[in-house]
Amino acid sequence: MSGVYARRIAVVAASAAFAATTGLLTAPTAQAAMPTPVSASTARTYLSELTVAAEGSSTGYSRDKFPHWITQSGACNTREAVLERDGTNVTQNSSCAAVSGTWYSEYDGATWTAASDLDIDHMVPLAEAWRSGASSWTTAERQAYANDLTRPQLIAVTDNVNQAKGDKDPAKWMPSRTAYQCTYVRAWVHVKHYYDLTVDPAEKSALQSVLNNC
Repeated sequence: MSGVYARRIAVVAASAAFAATTGLLTAPTAQAAMPTPVSASTARTYLSELTVAAEGSSTGYSRDKFPHWITQSGACNTREAVLERDGTNVTQNSSCAAVSGTWYSEYDGATWTAASDLDIDHMVPLAEAWRSGASSWTTAERQAYANDLTRPQLIAVTDNVNQAKGDKDPAKWMPSRTAYQCTYVRAWVHVKHYYDLTVDPAEKSALQSVLNNC
């Protein structure tokens, strides 16, 4: 892990720990979308700066090593915060569960009115991050990554579409909705660059191919 990234994520983890112990965490501002990724031109630059390496091993990987859906505010965890952010006219009960609202899944163009039909996708999946460098991170660093509401890393999408994606990179899976593919790869590169993760050759080629047409 680079010194620059180590300093970045240490600040994120320390801030989250301080906020959690002092009760200062607040719900994110509703914006009905994940944070906007960098532009296509910036993504192309970022992609050229990523380290290209053969994909690492999955040995030792477990989702439990990326503590996710931590408390964000009151009774609200990260999943509920994303559902509220990405939906329209979302109503939550006293436990912060979304009881009504409308969600548009950018990956496949489906619209849902039940939160149970949605998964919160990690743009760069946890297992992919593990194989790309996160295996060397601390648990606190992996928790910060798995609950990142600041980068374009979390998005509410159709559950079975997310399950079909699994831990595949863009060389093996892309959203079926072609209008979103440019945004998808921009977000992918944005996240990988911020967290100093590697890309394998096939992954880089797939990313370049889409970005060249953005």
